[in-house]
Order: sequence, then C-alpha cells, then structure tokens
Amino acid sequence: MTARVFVALFISEGGSLTAGELMHHLQVSPATISHAIRWLEQRELVSREREARRVRYIVDIDAWYQAWTVSARSMVRWADTTRQGADIFGADTPTGDRLHLTSQFLEHLSQDMLRAAEHWRHTFTRQRT
Repeated sequence: MTARVFVALFISEGGSLTAGELMHHLQVSPATISHAIRWLEQRELVSREREARRVRYIVDIDAWYQAWTVSARSMVRWADTTRQGADIFGADTPTGDRLHLTSQFLEHLSQDMLRAAEHWRHTFTRQRT
C-alpha cells in the first residue's frame, strides 16, 4: 500500500495530493493513508504542506536523491556497528575478521553511494538550468 501511495503522488499532475484525494483514488481508509505517509516521510520521500484546512502531501523532485542518501547513511550505521563488533571479538578471531571486512565493505559502499548521489544531483541540476 505504501508503494501505491507513493506512485499515486509521483504520477499525479502536480506531484501532490491531499489525504482525501489519495483515499478516493486508492479506495482505502484514512488510517491506511496515514500509515503509508508516515513511512514515506521517515525516509524523506514525501513532505507535507498546509493548505488552508487540509494537508497536501508532496513528492519532491529530489525524492530519489533523498532515498539514496538515507540508504547511504544507513550503511554508515551498519559499518559502525560491525566495526564495534570486530573490536569486541578481536581482529585475530574469525568472527572479528569477518566483522572487520564487513565494516570496510559497508563504509566504502556508503562513500560510493554518496558520491554517486552527488554526481547525479550535479548532473541533473546542470541539465535543468
């Protein structure tokens, strides 16, 4: 359902809809919309804007950039966690060695992801101007 809400916002003419419009288009309850929007907001894929007495949910042009960078930040947390695990088990143990290698992999992956996101953003911004 969350994907359906995101797609409905993404393909809407203005890139935004109200909760009522989403409920009408998707034939679902207000709670379903609320749950999906909360999940999407946590991942910075949508934002909300007050419009008189209603709230309009907006999918930003940078939604994919935001999702990508959130994922890269998640990789950093995993790298930190596995590095701590390697310290606990010790580098001279098989478990510590695995955790250390995993930490290095995740750290490099997150750096590569952030560089790719910035490259895309720079390229895309140039194309739009």
